[in-house]
Amino acid sequence: MRYLSSRGKAPAIDFSEALLGGLAPDGGLYVPESWPVLPDGSFESYAELAAAVMAPFVAPVIDQADFSVMVADSYAAFSHPDVCPLVELEPGHYLLELFHGPTLAFKDVALQLVGHLFDYELRRRDERVTIVGATSGDTGSAAMEAVRDSDRVDMVILFPAGRTSEVQRRQMTTLGSPTVHAVAIDGTFDDCQDLVKAMFADEDFRARSRLSAVNSINWARVMAQIVYYVWAVRQLDRQEVRTTFSVPTGNFGNVFAGHVARRMGLPIERFFVASNTNDILTRLIETSEMVAEAVVPTLSPSMDIQISSNLERLLFELLDGNGPATAELIGGFREHGHVRLTPAQHERLVAEFGGDRLTDAETLEVMADVHASTGMVIDPHTAVGVGATRRLRRPDETVVTLATAHPAKFPAAVEQAIGIRPELPEHLADLFDRDEVVTPLPNDLGTVEDFVDSVRRA
Repeated sequence: MRYLSSRGKAPAIDFSEALLGGLAPDGGLYVPESWPVLPDGSFESYAELAAAVMAPFVAPVIDQADFSVMVADSYAAFSHPDVCPLVELEPGHYLLELFHGPTLAFKDVALQLVGHLFDYELRRRDERVTIVGATSGDTGSAAMEAVRDSDRVDMVILFPAGRTSEVQRRQMTTLGSPTVHAVAIDGTFDDCQDLVKAMFADEDFRARSRLSAVNSINWARVMAQIVYYVWAVRQLDRQEVRTTFSVPTGNFGNVFAGHVARRMGLPIERFFVASNTNDILTRLIETSEMVAEAVVPTLSPSMDIQISSNLERLLFELLDGNGPATAELIGGFREHGHVRLTPAQHERLVAEFGGDRLTDAETLEVMADVHASTGMVIDPHTAVGVGATRRLRRPDETVVTLATAHPAKFPAAVEQAIGIRPELPEHLADLFDRDEVVTPLPNDLGTVEDFVDSVRRA
């Protein structure tokens, strides 16, 4: 498998280069040269299915036997034997629980594996890297947890100061590892993401720091997320009929992974792109226009995003793999805060994606209703997905909503909705007693680069 840049001005590379490079030198995102076909046969466990689904993406760089061991190790620590269990919420509507990993969010499903992949490849090369990333809440803690014990990785994670839940922040700031560093940026998640992209665009800094990325701009993240769509369809035994997925969406990586599964042959009817008040993606689906607005803080902070990086991979497809045209479209959006799809492109988009948004008040109503009718406690991001499903679902449609985070990650919102404050699992029970280590920095590239230089090991 070879990987191409979505902007068309970088050479094709293999999986190991895409893994360690993260972002292409021309600023684009790596995409596979072709889509493989899903494997046939039965698989006894999530890990066995995962190794088979992902095998074509890592070949021939990683030996299949070694890869299978890494995958099994990645999911051994998950608290549920199914890794991503499927539960019925109401007739024809299911929740796919993606929060049984160590940091209680769907990001663990990919990042536990990405951590093993980095260690494998860096040992093989006898090299070190510095990982920089931006997080709206969950990616940071999952990434830091995945590499906290690596002797070949230094990590700096930027997050928007005051715009994560306290649990999300403490999961990043209380790890006690000298190799992972949490930085609170005076700005929004989009500002953090822009700083990361600017560091990658600074060729001297990128080279001397051996920069790499674990955000969903890294193809390995998307690759690992494909699997749970396949798992859900197999659990429902719907290989011959189409299923719809509702995905709480911020940076578009999670729903794009589902799109890839569909391209690989999974019978998916369509996707619901579920947004909060920061509804740039829903508006794009409804109107064909992508218009940036100010980021509004909400009860679902992981979705408080206006610039969805992974959308570039889908735009690359809508533009028929034309890298320069994709670069021009993205450049126009970054310069003017506005782009419009052609009627033909928009028609292709809405054939696969629907969209809706929920306000905070509506999110709380969904959380309260789900608890009253089923006894289940869901987090605000999952509630946005459930709410979108209830509005968009056709009478004969089977829908799986991705439950992206454990409710204990957002205790204040849950308590506001149902009057109950969810408890953290045992391995995080002392989270609020741990000492925090965090570095506050301004939204300034030079200052952030100086900090990265100061903490990375030679």
